[in-house]
Amino acid sequence: MVTILLVGVGGAFGSIARFSLAFWITKLMGKAFPYGILLINILGCLLIGILAAYFQKTKLFDHIISLHLRNLLITGFLGGFTTFSSFSLDALMLFEKGFWLKALSYIILSVVVSMIAVTLGFLWVKRYY
Repeated sequence: MVTILLVGVGGAFGSIARFSLAFWITKLMGKAFPYGILLINILGCLLIGILAAYFQKTKLFDHIISLHLRNLLITGFLGGFTTFSSFSLDALMLFEKGFWLKALSYIILSVVVSMIAVTLGFLWVKRYY
């Protein structure tokens, strides 16, 4: 139950941060290009890399506290801030383990199949509603 609460609280704050930052960047740079989401995805990837390495390397926290912080910050906050960061970390972990073909397949399938899925969903609603 604690894990669900931590992920939910982190996700709520991450979503609020994404919305606020995207709004501010769009107001600053205009709507001609999705600069806000692009910058959020890049920032989220930077943050998830920092946090993942930190939790992997540090011995400052006992296992339970470290697990709770990972759930709050990585799964919750960054999951709400950008799911692109989780995707990028998964791909990096495959590369780090030497699974180059799996990593490249995961990247290509994720991007291509996700684009197909969003297109199909969009076209389905346009056609039937």
